[in-house]
Order: sequence, then C-alpha cells, then structure tokens
Amino acid sequence: MKKILLVLAGLFCMGAAQAAEPTTLTIAAAADLTLCLDDLNAAFKKIHPDADLKSTTGSSGNFLAQIKNGAPFDVFLSADMSYPKELVKGGLGDGASLTLYATGHIVLWSTSPAVDVSKGLAVLKSDSVKKFAIANPEVAPYGRAAKAALQSAGVWDQVQSKLVSGENIAQTAQFVQSGNVDAGIVALSFVLSPKVAGTGKYYRIAEDQYPVLEQGAVITSKGAANPLAKAYIEFLRSPEARAVFDKYGFLLPAKS
Repeated sequence: MKKILLVLAGLFCMGAAQAAEPTTLTIAAAADLTLCLDDLNAAFKKIHPDADLKSTTGSSGNFLAQIKNGAPFDVFLSADMSYPKELVKGGLGDGASLTLYATGHIVLWSTSPAVDVSKGLAVLKSDSVKKFAIANPEVAPYGRAAKAALQSAGVWDQVQSKLVSGENIAQTAQFVQSGNVDAGIVALSFVLSPKVAGTGKYYRIAEDQYPVLEQGAVITSKGAANPLAKAYIEFLRSPEARAVFDKYGFLLPAKS
C-alpha cells in the first residue's frame, strides 16, 4: 500500500509540475515585423498549439528601455542586434539565446501618382513632395538607416522642412499608406506584405547607403524560466520561420 501511495504521489507531483508550466509567451517585436508577425506566430502555433502568444510591436529602442525598467516580456525581437546584446551585457538577457534572425532593408515608398520614386531619394527635393516621413532616428533603427541614406544621398539638410517623424516604422508606413505624406522611407517588409503589395510604388535604396540592419532576438531574464521562450527562439532558427521571413524580405546575410 505504501508503495502504491508513493507512486500515486509521484504521479500527482509530475502532473502538477506539468500543469504549472506556463502556456503564455509575451513577445516584444520590432515594428517592422508588424505585418509579418501574425504569419510567424501562426507557424509557431502549428508546433505548439496550446501556446498563448501575446505580442506587442513598437520601436526597438523603446522596448530596450522598457525591459531595462522591468517590462514583463519573455522574448525580444529587435530591429537592431546591438539592443539584445546590450541586455545580455547588463544581465537582462540570455546570451546563449542570441539569434540573428534577419537583415532588414529600406525602400522609398509613395502612393501618390505625382511622385516618381524611380528617381530615388533625389525626388524628395522636388515640388511633388510636400511632406515625407521616416521613423524617429532616436529610437528606431530603421529611422537611423533612413537618416544615413538621406545623408549619403546628400539631401538630408535640404529636405528638413518637409520631414515628418513617425514614432516607429509601422507608424511611418501608415503615414504613407493613408496619404498623409507624399512619400516615406519604410521597411521592405511592409511593401512586400500581402496586405500592402501593389499599393503605390517603391524604390529599393542601395544597401551601401546605410548601415546593415542586423535584426536579433533574445530571451530576457524574465523569460528564462518559461520553456516557451526557448521553444520560440529555436523556432526562429527553423526552416518554417525562415520561409516566413523570406516571404517578407527579411533575408540573412550571404555566407562567405
């Protein structure tokens, strides 16, 4: 009888431990993933159907500050690899989980028939562009890339009076799509999204005009105890995730 009770007690403890495992995963994701994230999370849920994914998108710089201040995110997908590395350095991220999941690209996009984007960034100086938008360079990696491209093209100082700053790259894209601005520098992922593809025209900005946008993910110190966080990072490295990233123009650097 004692042996039976011990076995039953052991089974009960195992069941309780399994029940106690978290089924919710909180994700902070860079704004350039806004239109991609649903597909990405749907692919993850095919493997983990019981997972409850709670995703928030925004500027990577703001998320960095929030996580440093105790924001309860398990996983951070940043548009700039330096931010996850900063969390690791400060003891707020798991170094073993650091994952380069993509490189981002920027484009000049307009929904106005009057704007000829084939002229590249020089068109921003023309009368056809009264206002144009970029993401805030202070907190958004894509904003920094846009500023660098404008400086490289020699037009940054000349177009300041037309400049509108979005809080993040998703808001910047909304400005363009709504027609509130005549053009904007946005993430390639937006114009390739099935929800947007074919809307307006875009010009892909040469990659040597701005710093490489290496995008990285990390498990936060808060997420270290959540098995789903590790599973999500492993998923980001999988062929299934790669297929989603490729669909939205998030490519990996070519192997040398």
